[in-house]
Amino acid sequence: MLKQLTLLAFLTVTFSTFSQSEEHTIAFYNVDNLFDTLDTKDKNDAEFLPDGKNNWNSEKYNTKIQHINKVFGEFTSPLIIGVCEIENKQVVVDIVNGGALKGTHGVVHTESLDKRGIDNAIIYDSTELTLLEDGVVRFQMPEGSSPSRDIVWAKFSRKKEVIYAMVNHWPSRRGGQDASDSKRLIAATAGKKFIDSLLAADKNVQIVFMGDLNDYPENNAPKLITKTLCPMITAESGQFGGSYNYRGDWGILDHIMVSKNFHKKKGVNVISKSGKIHSPKFLLSEYKGNTVPFRTFGGGNYLEGYSDHFPVSISVEF
Repeated sequence: MLKQLTLLAFLTVTFSTFSQSEEHTIAFYNVDNLFDTLDTKDKNDAEFLPDGKNNWNSEKYNTKIQHINKVFGEFTSPLIIGVCEIENKQVVVDIVNGGALKGTHGVVHTESLDKRGIDNAIIYDSTELTLLEDGVVRFQMPEGSSPSRDIVWAKFSRKKEVIYAMVNHWPSRRGGQDASDSKRLIAATAGKKFIDSLLAADKNVQIVFMGDLNDYPENNAPKLITKTLCPMITAESGQFGGSYNYRGDWGILDHIMVSKNFHKKKGVNVISKSGKIHSPKFLLSEYKGNTVPFRTFGGGNYLEGYSDHFPVSISVEF
């Protein structure tokens, strides 16, 4: 009897050990115009200088860095964080060094052709992931249009697994959805071509595609990507049914999509229905009787807020 109890205890401990998993977060956040206070040659950043329209100074900059790190505190053990509306690599390094990610997370960034100097970047946990390669998907806008932000990508390994992360910030809806739709379709087509090339080379590759697409799930350009990847952010992912508020209406402009192989039983596995739109109280504000994201500027006034977008995330387990 004693031997049976000893064996049962051993099996219980062994099963418990092997069944435990670590949960991590993959997230995306449009940080809303994170500029440094320096005048960058050939970039139209005049409004974000100390003597510019927004009187952008070191105090406001440091507050912004602190706010972003407070948002990052909402993420459980962040594995990958995509960010957009950042001016350069240094501001992302300042984010990492200014909070809990210091010493554990690295940065991937490439300077885009955007005239304001707006770029995308990837923050990753270098204690869990090895950066193998990185680059951009650059696409040509129609003649007479300003260059858009590149799609920044990075190839990571974790043990024997390979993970590609892609961060997007597609052309704006300026002029209306119909008038600007073709520009986002150009970005989506370029992104899908890159995704298809990865899957053609390895059908088991794991891809996480994220970003502010400036389009809702039902629009043409995002639907081009969801032909191949699985959308993780839906109206049910958050309290308000969206990540962005336009004239009182909520919608999903901030997306995370994953390849089908990310849903599996071993290695890095995406937890089903884990998509989340984060809206803690400190990210909320009131405008004309409506609850909206607490932004940095509003109507030309400095509000000392966070962003006009909510962050979005998914959970993965090892």
